[in-house]
Amino acid sequence: MSLILSLDTSTQNCSVALHENGQLITQELVSEEGSHSKALTLLIEKVMHTAGWALAELSAVAVSNGPGSYTGLRIGLATAKGICFALDKPLICLPTLQVLASSVTPPADSLLLPMLDARRMEVYAAVYTANLQEVSPQEAHILNQESFQEFRPIVAFGNGSAKWKASCLHPSITFLDGPSLPEAQYMGKLAHKAFLNQSFENLVTKEPDYLKEYMGTKPKLKSL
Repeated sequence: MSLILSLDTSTQNCSVALHENGQLITQELVSEEGSHSKALTLLIEKVMHTAGWALAELSAVAVSNGPGSYTGLRIGLATAKGICFALDKPLICLPTLQVLASSVTPPADSLLLPMLDARRMEVYAAVYTANLQEVSPQEAHILNQESFQEFRPIVAFGNGSAKWKASCLHPSITFLDGPSLPEAQYMGKLAHKAFLNQSFENLVTKEPDYLKEYMGTKPKLKSL
């Protein structure tokens, strides 16, 4: 049996879920920009209390590890590492775009194109088969009219796909209205498979998969 706590803080959503053998037991979600640092531990406590399990009874902790929000990813991974280190539990890291893809049930012959907004006309995107096998890895893409022409038929979704829909010339693409963001509730089967395969991460060296370097802005100086 696997009892896995799943965390996703890769976007403005802060979500926590508990799965047993890949099946959802309970979940909690707060959708508020900048809520991760204050909400995550509270959501974890609520999920475990609702399910009637103690953290010590977990088999592993899974976290959506990027791409996404720089701050959100750091908070999620640090929290997951802290639980794993304190309780001697294995850490599972899942690609954020694969988590988003797992929320969709496409036609068997279609490829999945989850896309997360990365500002302007840039998106984080990857391509998966209907059974979530990777066809094209997670990358940052600057969209144009002919992006992803080599993949067909294909289903695009996520909050990065909306800004491409009007200019897309792809002859065999379907745009879905939702889902727009990944959530921890969709991590169960992926985390359970990783647990069975013992695909665990090093608690010391593992870092978020940012895909892009952080580009901060200099604070403006206020005149006296």
